[in-house]
Amino acid sequence: NISGALCISQAWPGMARTIYNDHKRFLETYLTPYPGFFFTGDGVYRTSEGYYQLTGRLDDIINISGHRLGTTEVEDVVNHHVAVAESAVIGYPHEIKGEGAYAFVVLKKDSGYTQETLTAELRELISKKIAKYAAPEYVQVTHRLPKTRSG
Repeated sequence: NISGALCISQAWPGMARTIYNDHKRFLETYLTPYPGFFFTGDGVYRTSEGYYQLTGRLDDIINISGHRLGTTEVEDVVNHHVAVAESAVIGYPHEIKGEGAYAFVVLKKDSGYTQETLTAELRELISKKIAKYAAPEYVQVTHRLPKTRSG
């Protein structure tokens, strides 16, 4: 049982080979961090049986009161709420904590939840599953989340 950065030791057919007009950036981003390996940018957990579980982007880390927290961890808990269809969590500058968590939430159709009830339940859920410091100070209900071309 171990966790760390997901790196690949051999080339594969669909592998990127450069960044348009910035090959130096490609080398610095994907090949320099772990020489001899292609760094995917993802975190991974490997079980003693050899199974891999992606834990999210390593660059999507927020630092709340000195605690490094992956936004994917918080999103996973938020998405387990019965009324939530999908979510996105980001860090924002916080005067006391350094960074705070801000959650954008898309509700399932006809969920019947008010903003106040949902916010309270999500804070309680995150406090129990992760820690009190990880609970978002802001929960914003939205109709959809922005997506990249890959989803």
